[in-house]
Amino acid sequence: MDELGVRAAALVARHPRGARLRRVGTSRAGTPLLLLSVGHGTRQALVVAGPHANEPAGGATVLRLAERALADPRLTEGADATWNLLLCADPDGLRRNEGWLSGPYTLGRYARNFFRPGFLEQPEWLPDGPDRAALPETRALLALQDELRPFLHCSLHGVDVGGGFAELTHDLPGLARRMAHAAARLGIPRELGAYDTLYWPGLGPALYRIPQPRHGDLTQAITEAAVDSTWSHPRRYGTVTAVVEAPMWGVAAVADDSPPADRDAVLRSVSRTLRDDTRRLHRLLARLRPHATGADAARMLAPVDDYLLVCPRLADAWDPDSDDGTGRSLPPMSTAHLVALKIAGRRLALRTAGLLHQLVTHSGNDPAGVLPELDHLVDEWCADYRDGCGARWIPVERQVEYQTRVVLAAFELAGRHRGALSPPADPGLGPEPAVPMRQE
Repeated sequence: MDELGVRAAALVARHPRGARLRRVGTSRAGTPLLLLSVGHGTRQALVVAGPHANEPAGGATVLRLAERALADPRLTEGADATWNLLLCADPDGLRRNEGWLSGPYTLGRYARNFFRPGFLEQPEWLPDGPDRAALPETRALLALQDELRPFLHCSLHGVDVGGGFAELTHDLPGLARRMAHAAARLGIPRELGAYDTLYWPGLGPALYRIPQPRHGDLTQAITEAAVDSTWSHPRRYGTVTAVVEAPMWGVAAVADDSPPADRDAVLRSVSRTLRDDTRRLHRLLARLRPHATGADAARMLAPVDDYLLVCPRLADAWDPDSDDGTGRSLPPMSTAHLVALKIAGRRLALRTAGLLHQLVTHSGNDPAGVLPELDHLVDEWCADYRDGCGARWIPVERQVEYQTRVVLAAFELAGRHRGALSPPADPGLGPEPAVPMRQE
């Protein structure tokens, strides 16, 4: 985390006229939130790295974007643009991932050192609307959006296992083609049926439209972006938001858009596996919870409780023989969709096991005797990713270059279409809560 600030400061020292660094907020633990700006144009682009603590490539991407903008005046003076690059939206969470960031990059090392806060502690979420944002990181990001009123806002995310895709609040014709070109050049599989976007409109291969926030429950908020967020907040300024997802471990099958041989059989298997995994994790948590005390344990248990709350409901939503209470049928599915759902179910279970593993190892003892079983689960589920799904590590250099190329393409296309966009009249963007959260 500290390296990002050091490298940004060094870049400003080399380019004092073209770049500047300022503090735009402070994290919950007192870490400065740093904004690196390049150029002096009137049209503002805002790029946010690190909104999810376990997705680190964006930090390197914003530094690369700064270097590109400083080297190519067409990106600044030629476009009358200023690049505003937030180095990390959740620096405290990123620090908690430092156990795997330096490598070696194996799925087991990642899982045993994974951290991502509970849903209510993620900076981009606005479960109670922007006027009631509780986190200082969120308030800093909202203030930046209100100050800059950017024509383009990019949020840099990472898919731990899967493929690359992007999500837009407004269509940018031509972006899907450019994404496909970048992915092909860099060996990045495109995720043609992303789990996050199962019910979203498609704008092209691996490109999806972000829906307007609306009332719903927690499962819908997670799977359909029903909750309000900082992605939607700058719509009032006519801003195009692009969420750019780059995979850490790529899976070729997420790009398979062929029709499945037996959709329902696969869905039943995925749902059954997720229910079985959830029951195993609940039993381990029941043994471990009485011994998990203190603030650090509470930070680990918040996402654990969130995942275990959501898993059974997702299993019902995906099971063709179950009624999840929404009255909604599953959309048409390709093989890519089914692979993405299998990966997503395993992801939730593996993250939970990894967090429970850390609860034990951070305490220095295992009074509940759960560590051997947790090690077995982590090894088993990582092997399923590696051998069952064919997950292969994508070098950081390629992750960063892919994100960079997608952002630059969105920058050009959003600038070209800026005149066609105007702030929408949408009464749903008021301060009232968008979705009831965690009423347990």
